[in-house]
Amino acid sequence: MVVLLDDVNRLSQRISAVSESVTLAIDAKAKAMKAAGEPVISFGAGEPDFPTPVPIVEAAIEAAKDPKNHRYSPTSGLPELRKAVAAKTKRDSGYEVTASQVLITNGGKQAVEHACMTLIDPGDEVILPVPYWTTYPELIKLAGGVSVLVDTDESTGFKATVAQLEAARTERTKALVFVSPSNPTGGVYTRDEIEAVGTWAVEHGIWVITDEIYEHITFDDAKFYSMPVLVPEIANQCVIVNGVAKTYAMTGWRVGWLIGPDDVIKAAGNRHSHATSNVSNVAQHAALAAVSGDLSAAAEMRATFDRRRHLILDLIDKVDGMTCLEPKGAFYAFANVKGMLGREVQGVAPQSSFELAEMLLEKVKVAIVPGEAFGAPGYLRFSYATSDEAIAEGLERIAKLYA
Repeated sequence: MVVLLDDVNRLSQRISAVSESVTLAIDAKAKAMKAAGEPVISFGAGEPDFPTPVPIVEAAIEAAKDPKNHRYSPTSGLPELRKAVAAKTKRDSGYEVTASQVLITNGGKQAVEHACMTLIDPGDEVILPVPYWTTYPELIKLAGGVSVLVDTDESTGFKATVAQLEAARTERTKALVFVSPSNPTGGVYTRDEIEAVGTWAVEHGIWVITDEIYEHITFDDAKFYSMPVLVPEIANQCVIVNGVAKTYAMTGWRVGWLIGPDDVIKAAGNRHSHATSNVSNVAQHAALAAVSGDLSAAAEMRATFDRRRHLILDLIDKVDGMTCLEPKGAFYAFANVKGMLGREVQGVAPQSSFELAEMLLEKVKVAIVPGEAFGAPGYLRFSYATSDEAIAEGLERIAKLYA
């Protein structure tokens, strides 16, 4: 007799509860439409449109030629790369760590996953300010944790206050996810704000998972600060997520890292040893060249992002019903589109930012991520890590639709 699994039991409850990455799904759909010959302009994925700097690529080519890189290497990362990441961390943020406190991962996303699986037990609560990067709540869920959402808005620059965090804290609170500069809002916390949050976490024995992937992309008077530098007492209950993707235009190379106390990194490394034998050696050598080199290429990219930031804000302002708080970091404009909802355009009246994003892709071939992906309906996230021409054309199409 053959016993068939029913729809309920076919997949695990854990994996069935996880949603697809909306940003990657929209990016994939936009690319598929482009491949089919449609004139799609995409503001979807947060991916620099620059090529990886030549010295980094050349380092990878040389590494690929070396037979020793054709074999397994230490699970926690090449020793020279772990040492270089520790040195880069001190250089760029002032935070001094040892190589043993660094775990090399397959991109920053895997570093977040390892942090969640290492620190969170089933039922633990994790405070998560909204808007959030779409992956955070899914990985918290996979670890068995419960996301406790803290809503922020434009009045505070989409930044959570200590009073809000304290109101969300319970006896089950295990961790806080803290991100500055922010994806999706581009918000950047001030020195005083970071000190206040770090001090609060120390007082209550709460872990902080801080994502520093956009550390080198800030504008005007906004500055990046690493929490354990400002609040040294938090070092033993803080883990840092970072990687080469955004700073060095290396999204496809998939090299990130997790920094934390030795016991956490050892435990995360144990998990890593079963998840993947080692990160690609060729990619690790490319990352070694990146973090060991200077930041001149990153400075050039940041200057270009700054110019595009001003361009997209000017063009968003010309779209009837759309406004945008000026982002101070990363490369996203988080536009308020509540004034566009419910208005009929070519026989369609979107009632949500999700429906609006669907309509814009269908009607004018512009791909944008809806705020629902970040827990913030009523907004659209534009990535301006694309060409000036694409920014101008995409916003012009939207403006004409709503003229």
